[in-house]
Amino acid sequence: MFSIVIPTYNNLEYLKLCLQSIKKNSKFDHEIIIHVNEGVDGTLNYLKSLNYKVTYTKENSGVCVAFNTAVHKSTKEYIVLAHDDMYFCPNWDEVFFKELQNIPKNSDFFLSGTMVQPFKSYINLDCGNDINNFNEKKLLEELPKIKFKDFQGTHWQPSLIPFKTWNKVGGFSEEFTPGLGSDPDFNMKLWNVGVRLFKGLGDCRVYHFSSLSLRKKAWNNGAKTFLLKWGISIKFFKKHYLRSDQSFNDLLGEPKKNLSYYIGLIKCKIAFFFHSAIR
Repeated sequence: MFSIVIPTYNNLEYLKLCLQSIKKNSKFDHEIIIHVNEGVDGTLNYLKSLNYKVTYTKENSGVCVAFNTAVHKSTKEYIVLAHDDMYFCPNWDEVFFKELQNIPKNSDFFLSGTMVQPFKSYINLDCGNDINNFNEKKLLEELPKIKFKDFQGTHWQPSLIPFKTWNKVGGFSEEFTPGLGSDPDFNMKLWNVGVRLFKGLGDCRVYHFSSLSLRKKAWNNGAKTFLLKWGISIKFFKKHYLRSDQSFNDLLGEPKKNLSYYIGLIKCKIAFFFHSAIR
């Protein structure tokens, strides 16, 4: 069905849980491609012993390089981007599949699922903040009781995109390596090639262990890179272009140029000139 692409960085126990959840909670069979950064914890040998499709870099190349490298092994029409600290909840792929039936063939689009996290965020349900206290039973029993509407924009990963659309924008921009800011940058590139269907699906869910894999090293200043590249902030892009967290009603149009837009734009321009002057 889909090519699920997962970067991992010395995070074997979480990766095992992620892969187990895909096997347990998917309706369809999927191609799984994992990019291993370093893999000094035995990740590489583990995956090879189970015949997973794997790409590898000896050093930690970050998520941008990882996604770009692993996608080359994809053989499916649609790519699902994920992370190793996610537990895929029941019927996640069926929700994506049903949504695809409503989208005209050969369209360019970006769909995302919804993260369930143990703090106030998208869907707030505390089933543990690490693998040692993860309460799978509670998650499977309590999560179906929580309603969450489809929304404009995206919660980033897990996300689904046509392989042809990925190729139109050349994947992730590696100037954001190791990765912060790369998701909104990817969405901006999609916007610039005419994508207007950015939709988050409230019933496609993953439990997310709060970016555990991202806290292992100092990360880049993605907000600054995005601002200097596009002339606007990530916050401005999400609010006025993607209109993130509004209930979904239709394809996105051009930003509404009201007072809030112009005030936000002026703030972006001031920040842009400030950072340009000191870099």
